[in-house]
Amino acid sequence: MHARRAVLFAGLLLAGYLCTVGFASAAATGAADSLPTRIADDDFWRMVTSFSERAGTFPSDNLLSNETTLQHVIPDLTRTVKPGGVYLGVGPEQNFTYMVALRTRMAFIFDIRRGNLALHLIYKALFEMSEDRAEFVSRLFARKRPEGLTAQATIAEIFDAVARADSSESLYVENVRAVVNRLTKQHTFVLDAGDLLRLQHDYRAFHLYGPKIQYSSSRNEGGRDGEPTYSDLMMATDGAGQLRGYLASDESFKFLKQLETDNMIVPLVGNFAGPRAIRAVGQYLREKTATVSVFYVSNVEEYLQQDGVFPAFCANVASLPLDEASTFIRSVRGRTTDGVFTLHSALTPIAPMARDCRAD
Repeated sequence: MHARRAVLFAGLLLAGYLCTVGFASAAATGAADSLPTRIADDDFWRMVTSFSERAGTFPSDNLLSNETTLQHVIPDLTRTVKPGGVYLGVGPEQNFTYMVALRTRMAFIFDIRRGNLALHLIYKALFEMSEDRAEFVSRLFARKRPEGLTAQATIAEIFDAVARADSSESLYVENVRAVVNRLTKQHTFVLDAGDLLRLQHDYRAFHLYGPKIQYSSSRNEGGRDGEPTYSDLMMATDGAGQLRGYLASDESFKFLKQLETDNMIVPLVGNFAGPRAIRAVGQYLREKTATVSVFYVSNVEEYLQQDGVFPAFCANVASLPLDEASTFIRSVRGRTTDGVFTLHSALTPIAPMARDCRAD
């Protein structure tokens, strides 16, 4: 059984890497009308706590993506997946870029690390408190907002100006206090001491390294050659020259700000092979007669294979409400021409794997 699933997994990766289109069916994807347009604070926090599982560990903080080609699949993705659906994902900010491209109606973010939950709560507070991209980026890195940046400023202009802006320990402390107050006093979310420490740990890394922060900054005292910085990721394109990052336009920022304000991006602590998180989301979506449009899994499946728990993940996926257009966004290991490690994004349909798991 395990060998069969391993072969299927490898085949799906290869198929998605070689050809990212051609598998969408005539079935419509997207959220049904029974999904809410806004979730009350109490219900949001109840979902966060009751859907989540016991936290696990991962070798890095994973405070930002290291996937430089994550936008390359977006043109095909938007041709095969109907907008306005339900998005599932893992990890930090790259999810926002996919949500913007798909005009996601509701999203759930799983991660085995509770630190990722803290990070998404930081993002939630910053989106809500910021009026525009310049304010958001300034707050994200605890920098003084530069003068003269308008809603029409390019993302390059914003990041260049923020990188040169003043920063201080007092500004960092002021921003942390504002984030915590937003979450615990306005939303009345119950954060324990561990959550507050994780939040401060994550936010301090952004304050310390600024827009030059990298995936491995918190492990290697600054970063690693060849890894993209936050600035690099935000100024990357879809391979055809179009900026599709979540901060590329004021419109994209406002779209995400509204999602966060309406509590429609729900971060969860969950192992892909765990007993609860994915299945709880599946049950919720079935009750709302909604289907999963996209599941961004990055390269997590590699670790599940290594740990011998891929069948449990497969069974969890099979429990989700899907249709023939439901799509995985995967990240496939590779090397650049000069031998540098990289991850290539690829699209594959979810339904064949789900059917195989149900057959077993």
